[in-house]
Amino acid sequence: MSAQPESAVPTQNVPAGGPAAPERVPVRRALISVYDKTGLVELATALTGAGAEIISTGSTAAAIAGAGLPVTPVEDVTGFPECLEGRVKTLHPAIHAGILADRRKAEHMSRIAELGVAPIDFVVVNLYPFRATVRSGAPFDACVEQIDIGGPAMVRAAAKNHPGVAVVTDPAVYGEVVAAVRSGGFTPAQRRALAARAFAHTAAYDAAVATWMAEQIENDQADAADGTADVASGASAAPETAGSAPPVYIGVGYERLAALRYGENPHQRAAVYRVPGGAGGVAGARQLHGRAMSYNNYTDTDAAVRAAYDHGCGTGGAVAVAVVKHANPCGIAVSSTGDVAEAHRRAHACDPVSAYGGVIAANAAVTADMARQIKPIFTEVVAAPAFEEEAVKILSAKKNLRLLVVEPPEREGYEIRQISGGAVIQERDTYQADDADPAAWRLVAGPPADEATLADLRFAWRTVRSVRSNAVLLARDGATVGVGMGQVNRVDSCRLAVERANTLGARSTGDAAQPAPAAGAVGGGDATALLQAAPPERARGAVAASDAFFPFADGLQVLIDAGVAAVVQPGGSIRDDEVIAAAQAAGVTMYLTGFRHFAH
Repeated sequence: MSAQPESAVPTQNVPAGGPAAPERVPVRRALISVYDKTGLVELATALTGAGAEIISTGSTAAAIAGAGLPVTPVEDVTGFPECLEGRVKTLHPAIHAGILADRRKAEHMSRIAELGVAPIDFVVVNLYPFRATVRSGAPFDACVEQIDIGGPAMVRAAAKNHPGVAVVTDPAVYGEVVAAVRSGGFTPAQRRALAARAFAHTAAYDAAVATWMAEQIENDQADAADGTADVASGASAAPETAGSAPPVYIGVGYERLAALRYGENPHQRAAVYRVPGGAGGVAGARQLHGRAMSYNNYTDTDAAVRAAYDHGCGTGGAVAVAVVKHANPCGIAVSSTGDVAEAHRRAHACDPVSAYGGVIAANAAVTADMARQIKPIFTEVVAAPAFEEEAVKILSAKKNLRLLVVEPPEREGYEIRQISGGAVIQERDTYQADDADPAAWRLVAGPPADEATLADLRFAWRTVRSVRSNAVLLARDGATVGVGMGQVNRVDSCRLAVERANTLGARSTGDAAQPAPAAGAVGGGDATALLQAAPPERARGAVAASDAFFPFADGLQVLIDAGVAAVVQPGGSIRDDEVIAAAQAAGVTMYLTGFRHFAH
C-alpha cells in the first residue's frame, strides 16, 4: 500500500504552536431547534435576557414566540422556506457557514462577512425520537421518518468548531448553560466537554439507526427465504442462513452516568453507563437511600431484577422476589396471594446463609411488612418498582442499605460479551423458545404430574434460567429450596442443590448488632440452637429443574436418592434413553422441554 501524498491530508492555516481558543465566547446569536421542549422557554428567556438573538425552526420557534419572546425564524436567515414536510430547513450555507467559521482564522471571519453571514455562537439541538418510535412498534416508514438529518449535521458542525461554538443536546444541562451565558459565555474547557458529549450523542443515534436498518434487512431476507415477502430486488437469502444470526451490524453507544469508586476489584477503574434514550432497568434506577452503588452492586442487582421479572410484572403476573449474591440466586419465590412479604420470606428461607450481604429484587412494591423482614438482615441493595412510604422509613434506619426504584427492564435487544479482538452477541433469552408452557413439554417417565406438582415444575423451569450453568434447582410450593449453580459437571450441581436444600433451611443469619427477632422471623436467631437443630430434608418431595440435559444418569440418580418427586429438563443427550430409564425405574415423573437455558 502506497503512502498518501502530504497534499491528501489537509493542514490548518493556524500558528504552528496551535491557536489559542477564545477564553470566553459571549452568546450573541443562538440557534435552537429541539424536538424535546423541556425547559425551552426558560432557556430562551435566559438567552434573551442576556441580549442574545435566537434563531429557531418550526414548532420550536412557535413555542418561543408563544411565550412572548423575540425569535428569528430560520427561513428569514436562509431566504429559503422550510419544505418537504420539514425535511429541509437548516441545511443551508447561511446556517452552516455561521456555525463552522473558525474564529481563530481571519480569512474565515472576513469571508462570512463578505457573504453576509453572521457567526452563530451557540447551538441547541435535540434529535427526533427515533428509538422511542422503534420501541413503539411503529411501521417501517414511520421509523424512517424519525431519522434526523439536519439535527445531527448541526450538532456535528458545532462540535467540530468547539474552539468558538458551544453545543448542547440535553435539556438536563440547561441550568449550566444559563449560568455560563450569565457569566459572559462558555470557557474553552466547557466548549470542549460539550463537544465531546455532542459527538457521543450523534454517534449513539447513528448506531441505533444503523442497527435498526440492519435488522430490517435481515428480516426482509428471512421473509424472502420463506416466501412471505416480495423483495423488490428479487434477491433472496439462502434458507439455511436467513434470520439465523443477528444483523450484520450492531452498534451501541453508551453515555456515562457516574464514575464508581472501583470495579469488580479495587485495582480496576469503573463507571456506570446507560444507552441514550433507554428506558427502565437498573442503570436508570432512582436511588432513594443508602451509599453509592458499587460495580458489584450493579451486576448483582441486574441479575436479581431479571430473576424477579422472569415471573412477570407483579400486577400482571406472579408477585416474585429474588435474593441474589455474586450473580446467583440464593432464593426465588412467588406468592400465590400476591403478598410480596410472603414471597420474600420464602425466598430468603431457601439459603439464609448466602443471603447475608446479598441483593433483593421484587417485581412489586416493597411493603412495610417486607421491610420489617429485611431490616435485621445485612443486605446491600433492595430494588423494586415502588416502595411504600412506611417501608422507606423502616429501611432508611440502615444508613448503608441502598434502596432503588427500578422500572421494569426492557427485555428485547441483544446481549453483548466482549472477547479478545471483538465480541459475541446473542438475543436475550426471553423464552422465545416457547417452552415456558408445560403443555409443550413431553412426559417421558412416571405418572403425569398433578396440578400442584406441575405448577412447581413450571416455576422451577422458569426460575432455573437465572442460575449460572451448570444449573440444577429444587423447588416446592412456588419457592426454591435448593440451588446448585456454576459447577463444571451436572453431578456436582445436583449434589450441591440437594446439600443446600437439606442443610441450610434451618439456619439464619442477620445483623450481629441487632437483637435476635422472635421465632419464625426472617433474620437473626440463636446461632447455637440453630446449628444444633436437625435440618429438614427439603429435597424429599421437591421438584427439580436442570438448565440442560443430563449427559448420564448419575446426576439424576443423586436427585432420585434425595427423594425428588419430579424432574423437568431439556433432553437431547445421546444417552436420553439411559436417563429416562433411571427415572422410570424409580417411578419419578420426568418431562422434556426440548430447549435449554444456559446462563454463563
